[in-house]
Amino acid sequence: MKLINDELTKRFKEVGRQNKNPLVIAKFFDPAGSATWYATEYDGETNICFGYVTGLAFDEWGSFSITELEAIKRPFGLTIERDIHFKEIPFNTLMNTNF
Repeated sequence: MKLINDELTKRFKEVGRQNKNPLVIAKFFDPAGSATWYATEYDGETNICFGYVTGLAFDEWGSFSITELEAIKRPFGLTIERDIHFKEIPFNTLMNTNF
């Protein structure tokens, strides 16, 4: 699956850089594991997102490569997926409702 489509690229450009309580624009997840990536910013030139990552060694804010996520191969032919049902949400609201 292509994780970033034209619609998301446009939306990330509209939102731009964010500081306090950023709006989470997209959610990516590992269907065969616990990792989840919540993207708040995206640079189309480098194909790098900034956001919050959970389910790995520890939860943290940081940058992650969409190119690298798209290259990950999981068991049974699974790949990292974009949650197509995810709706934009402020980060603080996300943390209060999902964790």
